[in-house]
Amino acid sequence: MALEAVQERETIESLSKKHEVHPNQILRWKKELTENSSKVFSSETKPDKSAQLIDELYKQIGQLQVDNDFLKKKLT
Repeated sequence: MALEAVQERETIESLSKKHEVHPNQILRWKKELTENSSKVFSSETKPDKSAQLIDELYKQIGQLQVDNDFLKKKLT
């Protein structure tokens, strides 16, 4: 919808009726798209914090599984 709003082929009012979204929401999306679209094509690569967090959590899960298996063997 933000792309449609930027293209301005239809009015914001007609887009809001078509997609059943409030016009203010479409305007916010349009503004956000126009302000942040350059970031999509920038050559700077920032590490994704969520991906790093997921990797760390998988490492912890793996370590806990190894510890758990070790303790199970010691108990039997």
